[in-house]
Amino acid sequence: MTLRKQARSKRRGYGGQAVLEGVMIRGPRHATVVCRRPDGTIASQSKKLATAYTSHTQRIPFVRGVIALAETLHLGFWALIYSSNVALEEEEGDDGAQAEGAGITGALIILLTLAIAIGLFFLAPVFAGRWIEDQIDPDIIGVILEGVIRLALLLGYLFLIGQWSEMRRVFAYHGAEHKTIAAWEAMSDLSVAAVRPFSRAHPRCGTSFLLVVAVVAIIVFTALGTPPMWWRITSRIVLVPVIAGIAYEAIRLGGAYRHKRVIGWLFAPNLWLQALTTREPSDDQITVAITAMEQALAAEEGRSAQDLTPAR
Repeated sequence: MTLRKQARSKRRGYGGQAVLEGVMIRGPRHATVVCRRPDGTIASQSKKLATAYTSHTQRIPFVRGVIALAETLHLGFWALIYSSNVALEEEEGDDGAQAEGAGITGALIILLTLAIAIGLFFLAPVFAGRWIEDQIDPDIIGVILEGVIRLALLLGYLFLIGQWSEMRRVFAYHGAEHKTIAAWEAMSDLSVAAVRPFSRAHPRCGTSFLLVVAVVAIIVFTALGTPPMWWRITSRIVLVPVIAGIAYEAIRLGGAYRHKRVIGWLFAPNLWLQALTTREPSDDQITVAITAMEQALAAEEGRSAQDLTPAR
């Protein structure tokens, strides 16, 4: 492996997430969220990752997928609270406690929405599939169609929320995050002009993960056959970590070998799906994403160590 390839490989340790008027970048040991305030200025916060997210367990196949899922939910919750607080700063004035409380409430509403979505995507198709089994033979067709319904619900959900103006702004920040990470991985300059030409689609995107989870779920639940209803419902919940672990390994495989033609064909739908969850960002939004990446790099290099707080 050439020195340039080694350098590029090290740069793949960064990921991210779009939040309200901002971007969160996750590095190997720290996470940084940067948001634009209502007055146009930029706010940021960094924190060290918990040991559970950086220990040797990250190298254990399948286990690391479950850990990554827990980390995504944890960091996503933290970043959403922070971005909510920043968005409310101007309205709440200097009453930090009031703004923080409002931010937590907003994040809890988002988590409740996520719980409802899980029920919709994982449990509602179970009852639909069972009804189909009662109508046609063989029964296994109902299980397969259950997975197809789950996939259709996912696509429909992503399409519908993309029509909401506030979510379109979040999706634009999502596009800015992808472009910035791609520019960093390609060893390009971190400037608006250099970042803009890069694609909004990225092989390690969370949207891609959702699609792979839906496909893996079809395979796993079909392999289980047609068990009693109580076990069918239970399995759709307790096997989520297993499915997440398999999906995570598939995403890693696709990212590592995406330049191989066959792998590229297999994972092409992952990139197509991101057309639903990303938008072309403005220069200001790219600037926020670049700032997040630069501050994440500073945190990794210890240049902002005094400002960092351990993750709880």
